[in-house]
Amino acid sequence: MSDPVLQTAGLTRSFVQGDETIHVLRGIDITVAKGEIVGLLGPSGSGKSTLLQAVGLLEGGFGGSIRIAGTEAARLDSHGRTLVRRDFLGFVYQFHHLLPDFNATENVVLPLLIHGETRPQAELRATTLLTALGLGHRLTHRPSQLSGGEQQRVAVARALANKPALVLADEPTGNLDEATADIVMAELLRLVREEGSSALIATHNERLAMRMDRVVRLHEGRLG
Repeated sequence: MSDPVLQTAGLTRSFVQGDETIHVLRGIDITVAKGEIVGLLGPSGSGKSTLLQAVGLLEGGFGGSIRIAGTEAARLDSHGRTLVRRDFLGFVYQFHHLLPDFNATENVVLPLLIHGETRPQAELRATTLLTALGLGHRLTHRPSQLSGGEQQRVAVARALANKPALVLADEPTGNLDEATADIVMAELLRLVREEGSSALIATHNERLAMRMDRVVRLHEGRLG
């Protein structure tokens, strides 16, 4: 049996505000298997974004263990964390965070170039992903020329560009209307499965979470 793509043990995060210590994560143990899509369900303020920031190695100050693709990542230095993010992780946020001066294809090409692909290879990969997401006719459009759903599809393609072992998505349809959210979530799940990646997807929408392989619930910093 292969190692899990993600495994945390005793993951904690606390903040000090004045004389008070706020415990956001309280000993999180979570595992995501290869090829598995796990929904992280919880209300606003339950710690979902903090958990994704932790396993995404986006900031320090966390306690416990974080293993990504077999690598103990929690104790890596800044350069080591950057390499793990580059080589193993893809990110989709609630807001698309596309570069406004670049068109759809260029937004997906950029992480591929950073990863070391040639431009022809990167453009082919970007075009293939965007076409699979129904954007073959929008390849040269800039974000301002795209609808909210189209912008988020570009963000999905960008997250999957480097064939990450694990996609981390934080309320990826939170800024979309219900009908568009349904379409984008279905396409995200389909593409993750087709690409053979795993995913941990945070949402407060139980209906959308039920489309995933498994759901874990986060409440006041604890999984229940």
